[in-house]
Amino acid sequence: MPYALCPLPYIFSAMTTKLEKPVRRELLINGEPYVLTITPDGLKLTKKGHRKGQELSWKDIVSGEAALASALSASLKEQGQ
Repeated sequence: MPYALCPLPYIFSAMTTKLEKPVRRELLINGEPYVLTITPDGLKLTKKGHRKGQELSWKDIVSGEAALASALSASLKEQGQ
């Protein structure tokens, strides 16, 4: 059945794919290459060619823990100046 004839909910449900394995994408931040890895558990941002980086779990993002940690880190950096 062509998409033009399908009911609207069918079109939208066909647009998403379940995340079952890691997806990696390269991006530039301030002119430096980084790799963003998105997994079913969360995401990780590392400098290209390195193993260690910043990790965030989906649970922390949804619960607000990631925002709280970011705000605390920014506050501590500000106090140190």
